[in-house]
Amino acid sequence: MSKETPKEDPELVDRLRDPSTTRSAFGEVIRRYSEPLYWQIRRMVNNHDDANDLLQNVFMKAWQSIENFRGDAKLTTWLYKIAINESVTFLARERKRLNLSLDDEESHIIHQIEADTNIDGDALALKLRKAIAALPEKQRLVFNMRYYDDMKYEEMSEILGTSVGALKASYHLAAKKIAQYFEDND
Repeated sequence: MSKETPKEDPELVDRLRDPSTTRSAFGEVIRRYSEPLYWQIRRMVNNHDDANDLLQNVFMKAWQSIENFRGDAKLTTWLYKIAINESVTFLARERKRLNLSLDDEESHIIHQIEADTNIDGDALALKLRKAIAALPEKQRLVFNMRYYDDMKYEEMSEILGTSVGALKASYHLAAKKIAQYFEDND
């Protein structure tokens, strides 16, 4: 379902920062990062069309602020931060639009998962997606980044602005809740 995040490419970053090669370099960014960013967004919003729209928004925002990218952070960190912020903003807007409480959000997400025809999967994969949907938003995000993207805690810390210790605790709690979900729904 997910593809490994591309390795950081210093030459690509140099081309992004050079006005004469920015446009072609950004095309390369889109080619390299579309799939991993799509899956990061998709796991958060659970809807193919919404994920595609948000991915386009991510690249538009990145393009609009490309001159502000100085290379202090890794390119992947910068892109993931934009993607996660876009996703979190979208989810908050959807909660408000649908007038959902945080408790109602879980059942709404599970309904979306059950109705999703764009992802094939066996019963176990569906059960895992439902278990993840039952997590609070921050734990869901941390679990997805660690489990699906195999992202290091240090990189998550840069993206989310949260300490490594807090991220490890979130992941541990998420894993325990998922295990409990599997026990309760056997």
